[in-house]
Amino acid sequence: MKKELIRLVDCSMAFDGEIVLNAINLTIHDKEFLTLLGPSGCGKTTTLRIIGGFETPSSGDIFFGGERINDVPPHRRRVNTVFQKYALFPHLNVFENVAFGLRIAKLPEQEIEERVHGALELVGLKGYHRRRVHQLSGGQQQRVAIARAVVNRPQVLLLDEPLGALDLKLRKEMQHELKDIQQQVGITFVYVTHDQEEALTMSDTVVVMNYGNIQQIGTPVDIYNEPINAFVADFIGESNIIKGVMHKDHDVSFAGRRFDCVDVGFDPEQPVDVVVRPEDIRITAPDAGQLRGTVNSVTFKGVFYEIYVDSPGYEWMIHSTSAPKVGDEVGLSLTPEDIHVMDRPDLFPQGAEAMTMEEIDPSPYDEEKEEAPVQDGDGL
Repeated sequence: MKKELIRLVDCSMAFDGEIVLNAINLTIHDKEFLTLLGPSGCGKTTTLRIIGGFETPSSGDIFFGGERINDVPPHRRRVNTVFQKYALFPHLNVFENVAFGLRIAKLPEQEIEERVHGALELVGLKGYHRRRVHQLSGGQQQRVAIARAVVNRPQVLLLDEPLGALDLKLRKEMQHELKDIQQQVGITFVYVTHDQEEALTMSDTVVVMNYGNIQQIGTPVDIYNEPINAFVADFIGESNIIKGVMHKDHDVSFAGRRFDCVDVGFDPEQPVDVVVRPEDIRITAPDAGQLRGTVNSVTFKGVFYEIYVDSPGYEWMIHSTSAPKVGDEVGLSLTPEDIHVMDRPDLFPQGAEAMTMEEIDPSPYDEEKEEAPVQDGDGL
């Protein structure tokens, strides 16, 4: 059984009367890699700062190992933080940057030597201890920042979009290295990002947030395969989201016809959202699929083709390793397991700006889809 380490209980936060966090409840376990994921303004960085002690919640409590720590200052919490801007000291070499916290703690010089060199070896910078910060690449600077944090042996490491300044190739490399480091040091990582791939690649647990509310908590597989609502489905990967009606268990209508599905527990004739992932749609001969349409675009994405097919009332996005030609008539085939049926929850959480239903979830018959407005406040 996982050991609870941190618990946030009904934590709210407001800046200038604007709600940034709306009474969230969250449990973080020992040695867990947990990612706070969401768009700008969703409250993920504010949550991280509350855990770190840089912000005090307007209401609610935060517990660490069962002890309430609302009033405990950051330097007395058993956490360290790695920021997007690494905040390294340019006048100090790599060794002294990493040793800074240990010298503040007045540890013996021999112990400082051993711990600094151990931390540098952990992050792949053995032999770099005499280099100046300006002599390092962005990825190396990021590793120094991580070494400076883990050398203090915190129970929790907080990471606020630490890969944001790196190029795409290096970001992908560091995703795997961060996970390896977390497993080697055996401490809890709480990671903030708006990048879905980072969250799915590294995390044990993903917390999807929007407008200061937690939308869903689960493993990367659960979040991707069983999104709880249209926001999560659309934010985690690409999706076809279409309105439907759940007639009874295993029986749903959308796109002008009825389908078998695996979902149960809905009310008879309940309006629902239906999610179909692009990779789950199979292209067939026109008469062989449950749906049919016309190919209107084909784009090569490297590993797959992204194909858009117009069918009556909806344009389907499809990911396939083979591609038809633009203008071809095709069939579209779905199995019951490819169809994910979701409730339509309250789309107007406290703290969200007022929006019409069409702005949040326009009909598939609309030609244009407006983006929901972005709140300011994330990162405060």
